[in-house]
Amino acid sequence: MRIPRRLAAPLAAATALATVWTAAPAAADELPTYSYLSGLAAQVTAPGSSPPGANVPGCEPSQEHPEPVVLLHGLSNDTVTWDTLAPVLAGAGFCVFSLTFGTGALGPIGSVGPAPESARQIAAFIDRVRAETGAAKVDLVGHSMGGAIPFYYLRNLGGIPAIDDYIALAAPLHGATLSGTAAPFTVVLEQLGVRDQAEETCGPCQFSPGTAFLAELNPDPAIAPEIEFTTIVSRYDQIATPWPTGQLSGPNVRNVVLQDLCATDYTEHFELTADPVAVREILNTLDPAHAAPADCAVVLPYIGPVG
Repeated sequence: MRIPRRLAAPLAAATALATVWTAAPAAADELPTYSYLSGLAAQVTAPGSSPPGANVPGCEPSQEHPEPVVLLHGLSNDTVTWDTLAPVLAGAGFCVFSLTFGTGALGPIGSVGPAPESARQIAAFIDRVRAETGAAKVDLVGHSMGGAIPFYYLRNLGGIPAIDDYIALAAPLHGATLSGTAAPFTVVLEQLGVRDQAEETCGPCQFSPGTAFLAELNPDPAIAPEIEFTTIVSRYDQIATPWPTGQLSGPNVRNVVLQDLCATDYTEHFELTADPVAVREILNTLDPAHAAPADCAVVLPYIGPVG
């Protein structure tokens, strides 16, 4: 994949730091690393494990935080994606739940299978969380495809009454060009005569611009005026491109661009779930009574905050 010029310098710095930095998975009682690399380390040392602070048996939502938080990954899994955010939310007093959905040919990597099937798995998981906790509603935090697929749940699977807050991080809500590589890949599929099959069975393929699935998804917040939608995107995203694909429109929507809050935040697609500014905005959304401005720092792709 061709690296956008605006990301070249931050990525070079991140690569240099990565050669001397060793990630370690965070325990629930340790400070989060705010680094995507810690999630990768957790997958290596404890593959398939729940993120710290998530899926705690018997967790009872408090009066202050009555909605459990359900975390939904993209083309990844919950171990890698939520190693930072899950313990932060648990430490703030939330009941946190996560799962890996849509697995297939890529083994532990989820969101591979058809998006409608992933949505059905998500629906069943939300039903289970509500039954176990007694909560009427949950809050959703989804990254990448995990921030877009729930619209299928809302529109087609009766999910609207079960959701309070819906937070989407770098979600390809209107399709993703993958920094220009999606179109050539689609051409190849077409030449091989498997484009239609891919768009029916391959989750990531369904988010190429112009697919029938995207037309069906139709992420319009107006279908659920009682749900508060928040989107968080980075101008340096290299996957959910162009980056405004991750935004929504409507009176029940708040769109956050990280660089509007912190110009030295060079977070790209993968680091976004561990980015300290994004994490602060998620906390502000879920707990507005204790909202606080994010501390601005130099945040590098994959590595996280430095200095």
